[in-house]
Amino acid sequence: YYMIPTLLDEFQTESQAAIENLFGEMGYNVVSLDAQNSADRQLNQLEDVIALGPDAIIMNAVDFDAIVPGVEKAREAGIKVVNYDRLITTTEFELTSVAGTIEIGEVAAGEAIRLLTERHGGPEGTILQILGDPGDNYTLDIQQGFEEVMAADAPDVAIETKAAMQWEATNAGRIFEDQMLVNPDIDLVFAHASHLTVPIVAIMQAKGMEPGEVMMMASNGAPVGLDNIRAGWQQVEVEQPLYAQIYGLAMFMPKILRGEPLEPGTYDVVGLNGVLTMEEWGPDLKVPGAAITPENVDDTRFWGNLTPPTDPVTVVE
Repeated sequence: YYMIPTLLDEFQTESQAAIENLFGEMGYNVVSLDAQNSADRQLNQLEDVIALGPDAIIMNAVDFDAIVPGVEKAREAGIKVVNYDRLITTTEFELTSVAGTIEIGEVAAGEAIRLLTERHGGPEGTILQILGDPGDNYTLDIQQGFEEVMAADAPDVAIETKAAMQWEATNAGRIFEDQMLVNPDIDLVFAHASHLTVPIVAIMQAKGMEPGEVMMMASNGAPVGLDNIRAGWQQVEVEQPLYAQIYGLAMFMPKILRGEPLEPGTYDVVGLNGVLTMEEWGPDLKVPGAAITPENVDDTRFWGNLTPPTDPVTVVE
């Protein structure tokens, strides 16, 4: 069973398609359940799934804390539970597969410094950073990586940080519009997910702004971000490697189902160097993201081009 937090954005809809297709090709029967962004609904769904006694559950949690009792109950029932995408550190899993989110922030900072240097001749200027919901470790980790690099390598850059609560794109639009009134010298907007850029682009167009007048970056690799790059509204998208995260789960699933321990180390995950470490919450596989720019935007390895890898899963024995 694949436990989906929501299907409100392209990352989640493509995750469902990729999980069902990839594990289906491996011979597994996959059933997906959408919690519609409700922690209570997801916990109830998990209770129902436990009663059915599946071989494994792929967890993508709505709420990191609320789901923990259900995960522990499933494991006590002998069901293998792996965690996808949203890091949970307060209980154990057979495997967690996530993007290196702090590293995504670090890559974004390097790209921001490059863009500001191209504009001003050096790393200076003003950045509006629009987080997702601060209750989500994904956005907090990106913020940490981004701000640590900016503080060390570009201390003269001013960063104004606001949160788009519940990851709502309309909130990001309001933040941008308000900030343009109080900070009209904003050089660069860094949104922590591509869908947050949609109302921002609409506002730019309504104001008669030219593409690139205020530069923009985002950080999950969705199709809308790649389309923004092609149209000039966005200069960089830092990808969260959706396909590789899912391939990482699939590579280890047969071994997990056999109840065999996983070995830490570096693994080739569809061409990326995934690093498996042993943490308090169990084996943790981190897969690196990458910067998407106008020069490489059409590369099919990026999930935003919606071209899943055709290579068969290399099962870890």
